Amino acid sequence: MGISQITTSITNISGYIHSVETCGTVDGPGIRFVIFTTGCPLRCLYCSNPDCRYLENGKRVTVDELITEIQKYVSYMKASGGGVTACGGEPLFQPEFVREIFRRCKELGIHTALDTSGFCNLETAKSVLEFADLVLLDIKSFDPAIYRKVTSVDIEPTLNLAKYLSKINKPTWIRFVLVPGLTDDPDNIAMLADFISTLNNIERVEVLPFHKMGEYKWEELGYEYELQETPTPTSEEIEKALTIFRNKGLTVF
Repeated sequence: MGISQITTSITNISGYIHSVETCGTVDGPGIRFVIFTTGCPLRCLYCSNPDCRYLENGKRVTVDELITEIQKYVSYMKASGGGVTACGGEPLFQPEFVREIFRRCKELGIHTALDTSGFCNLETAKSVLEFADLVLLDIKSFDPAIYRKVTSVDIEPTLNLAKYLSKINKPTWIRFVLVPGLTDDPDNIAMLADFISTLNNIERVEVLPFHKMGEYKWEELGYEYELQETPTPTSEEIEKALTIFRNKGLTVF
């Protein structure tokens, strides 16, 4: 195979995305170009993007097409300390696609962030992490039974990824969604805080209050939304959770 053929095979890599957000400000530092991939092995009860469950929910695009679009916003990203974030869905559901997006971004000097549940084959994840500057790791619960109730999958892959990220000292933000009556048990939060405090690469912990902004999507798709009666957490409940993390010496937001 000649050099030109190798180049063509790389630049023709494609994958499925739901949409992009060109000026995101909540999925990593600075102003970010956020790519919402499709395909996810989890079935989180509070998912805001149930329309990203399956690959076929998305549109097929090439990495070249995405990079062309990303380059239009480079000045905004670099001026704000931002970059590109891959989320979903679960971006590690399409590892080759996301790895190539990140590799191309690194060639352009663009910061990359991976927003993941961590539910994946660790060896598969390693190839993507090579080109990720930051990982936003969503740990839905620490109690295994609660985790399975929330997600329908096992917690171990996520914890294994968290430990690996610490081992390679990859900058990581932990995200935890506070859901009244589901994930808000103080013991559950304390166990998660204990675990996170053993890791040496955690820059911050984000406590995200449960909301129902994606409920209408569940209705449109004909899915049963089990958390209809679940309230958003009060400011007092949020502060209690933040305090548990702070008491373990963690930086929280």
